[in-house]
Amino acid sequence: MSGMDTLNAAGRDGNGIVRANSVLTGLFGVSTLLAAALFDSPWKAVAVVVDVVCFTVGVVAFLWGYWNAVQRSREEEIGVAALYFLLDGIAPRGVAVRMNSMLAFQVVWAVTTAIWRGSTNGKPGSTLAFGVLVPMLGLGLNGLWGAFHGTFGPRVGKGRHGVSHGDDRNGQD
Repeated sequence: MSGMDTLNAAGRDGNGIVRANSVLTGLFGVSTLLAAALFDSPWKAVAVVVDVVCFTVGVVAFLWGYWNAVQRSREEEIGVAALYFLLDGIAPRGVAVRMNSMLAFQVVWAVTTAIWRGSTNGKPGSTLAFGVLVPMLGLGLNGLWGAFHGTFGPRVGKGRHGVSHGDDRNGQD
C-alpha cells in the first residue's frame, strides 16, 4: 500500500484543508476590514499578524503539497495548473469551486484593502499592504489538497527511463 493509499484508507477526505482555508480566509477578511476601517494601532497590528500567519501557513502548505506532488508524479501525470487551481477534474466540483472562490476572495480583498486608504496619516507605507501576502494561503492549501486528494491520470510515457539519447529529436542531451 502506497503512502496515498494509506492516507485515503485512513478516511481523510480533505475536509480539514477546506475548513482551515475557510477559517483563515474569514479571519483575514474580518481583521483586515477592521484595520482598514478603523486604522488604529491595535487593529493594524492584529491584521499584520493575521496576514503573516496566513502567509506562513500558505508557504508551508505549498512546499508540503509540492513535495508530495513530486512523489506522486513518478506514477501519475500532474500538471501545475491542475494542482494549484484544482483544474481538469482533479477535485470534486464543490471542493474546486469553494477553494478557488476563497483564493479569489483573498486576492481581491487584499488588493482592495491595500489601496483603501488614500492617506496613511502622513506616514509612508501602510500596514494594510501586508494583505497582499495572504493569497499564498489559497495557493498553498489548493496545492496541498490536490497533492493528497487529487485524482490524476497515469503518467504518459512511463516506460521510458533515463537520459534521452543523442539521436533523439528533442534537442536535449
